[in-house]
Amino acid sequence: MLFFIKPVLIYILAGFAEIAGCYMAWLWLREGRSAWLLLPGAFSLAVFALLLTRIETDSAGRAYAAYGGIYIMASLLWMRCVEGRMPDKWEIAGAAVCLFGAGLILLAPRGG
Repeated sequence: MLFFIKPVLIYILAGFAEIAGCYMAWLWLREGRSAWLLLPGAFSLAVFALLLTRIETDSAGRAYAAYGGIYIMASLLWMRCVEGRMPDKWEIAGAAVCLFGAGLILLAPRGG
């Protein structure tokens, strides 16, 4: 079970780094905030990319595919914690399905 904790932690950190970086662009373009927000946003996106390279897998595509489920969960948490909006039952159900899919991708037995 411990082998599963490290990638999940990396994925969660990567998710919040990506969302934070994109949110900076959102604030600039959608809410008229300062373009200077793009600097910490770009740094956050670079951290996101670096974190995903720390996933132990033989394929970048597999790392990105499994990340998708974590990203959805992190997005809903961001919506709740940062934007103050509660996800509805359909968003929660959809995130659960995606997390199940990410788990399949991460934990499926591999071999030849």
